[in-house]
Amino acid sequence: MTAADPDGAPLPAEVAVVWALLAVVAVEIAFTYSRIPARELYHVSGSGLEGGASRVLVYLDFPVALIALAILGALYGRLRRGLRWIALVAAALCAVVFWPGVVSQANLDARPVNALAAVGVLLALVLTIALARAGGVARLGRRRGDAARIAVAAVLLVLAAPWVAADLGFFLNGVPVLGAVFHTKTPFPDLYPFPPTVHHGHHHGMDGLLLVLTALLLSRVRPGAPMTAYLALMFCYGLGNIANDAWLEQVWKRGWVSWQLPNVLEPKPSLGWAVILAATAVIGVVARRTA
Repeated sequence: MTAADPDGAPLPAEVAVVWALLAVVAVEIAFTYSRIPARELYHVSGSGLEGGASRVLVYLDFPVALIALAILGALYGRLRRGLRWIALVAAALCAVVFWPGVVSQANLDARPVNALAAVGVLLALVLTIALARAGGVARLGRRRGDAARIAVAAVLLVLAAPWVAADLGFFLNGVPVLGAVFHTKTPFPDLYPFPPTVHHGHHHGMDGLLLVLTALLLSRVRPGAPMTAYLALMFCYGLGNIANDAWLEQVWKRGWVSWQLPNVLEPKPSLGWAVILAATAVIGVVARRTA
C-alpha cells in the first residue's frame, strides 16, 4: 500500500524544508553538547556523546513535537485512510509534551517519558518519507504573502544570530558587524559564577524561531480552519519566546532597563499569554480572510 491518496497528492515542499531545518539544529545540538562540558551549558548534567544524545531527545520533545503536530496536520488529508490511524497515534504521542513536567526548563536532562513524544516525531517523519516516495515532492512555487513571510523571517534570523552561534558552541565576539551589535561573551556579573550573556547551547529563543519559521512555511499549504488556528498560535507563541529571550539577553542584561518581558514558555493565566491568545485570534481571522 502506498502512502499517497488516490489522487496522488505529492508531499508539500514546505514540509521537507521544515524537516531539514529541524535536522540541522539537531546536529548542531548533538555536536555542541557532546563537545562542551556540562558546566558551560544550561541545566544539563551529562557530557560527551551521552550528553549530546540526551539534549537531542529533549529537543525532539520541545519544540519538535509541537512542530510535528503541524506537519501531521499538513499530511493527514494526503494519506490513504489505512495510514491515517498512524498519523493519529503519532499526534497522540507528540501531544504528551503538553503534560506538565514532561519538559522543564529547570532540568533539560532526558528522562524515559521524553521517549514518547520522540516516537511520535519519528512516526511523523516516517509518514513524510512514505508520502514523498509515493507521490513525489511538490515544487515550492509562489504564494500570496510570500514577501511578508520572507521579511519577517529575515528580521528574526538576524535577531537570532546569537542563538545560532550558541547552538554551534561559539560567541559572536570578533564576528564583523554581529560582534558589535550583540553581546554574547560579555560576563553578566549579577549571576554567579559570572556566565556569559548568551550561554553556549540551545536557547528557547531558538525554539521560538523554529516555531515561527514552521508557521510561515506551512501557512503556504492552504491549511483548513483548525490548522490555521494552530499555526497562528504557533506563530504567536514563537514570537513570545523570541521576544522574552532577546530582551533578557540583549536589553535587560546590558542594564538598559530594570524590567523583563514575561516568560511565556508554559501556558498559564498571565498578561503574556493573554497577549498571545489575542494575537492568535487576530492573525487566525486575517489568515483565513486572505487565504
